[in-house]
Amino acid sequence: MSLSVEKTMVIYGVAALAVCMLAGTLVGELIGAAVGVDANVGGVGFAMILLIAVTHQLRKRGKFPEASEQGVLFWSAMYIPIVVGMAAAQNVVKAVTGGPMAILAGLAAVAVGFALVPALARIGEPGEPLEPLEPPVTPAADEKQEA
Repeated sequence: MSLSVEKTMVIYGVAALAVCMLAGTLVGELIGAAVGVDANVGGVGFAMILLIAVTHQLRKRGKFPEASEQGVLFWSAMYIPIVVGMAAAQNVVKAVTGGPMAILAGLAAVAVGFALVPALARIGEPGEPLEPLEPPVTPAADEKQEA
């Protein structure tokens, strides 16, 4: 029983995601220990940044085939939003019970994130607009259908 090349490439994509997740978790644990918190501090975020950087570099070198990308996309569509949602819910509970400083720090982070959206939107080249799913309806086309 052998795996096809395409399925093997999908497995490589999932492996890249897993390695980035483990590395991000390790970094988050180390930062938590460094600041004296018994928690993972930003591990999922570091994992996502690492995944973006690694896949970008591999794509630039032509060593990240589309099938591998499908492996990453599959799990990013399923797993990552769930983990981020769970982490966000935990952070809100900790912030509410942690006092005003935790709430202020959270609000400051959100404000900085909102402020950076325009700057981040300017990065890169503008993309081509997507083609419409259905052709636009013109008055001439409506008259032909009625006749």
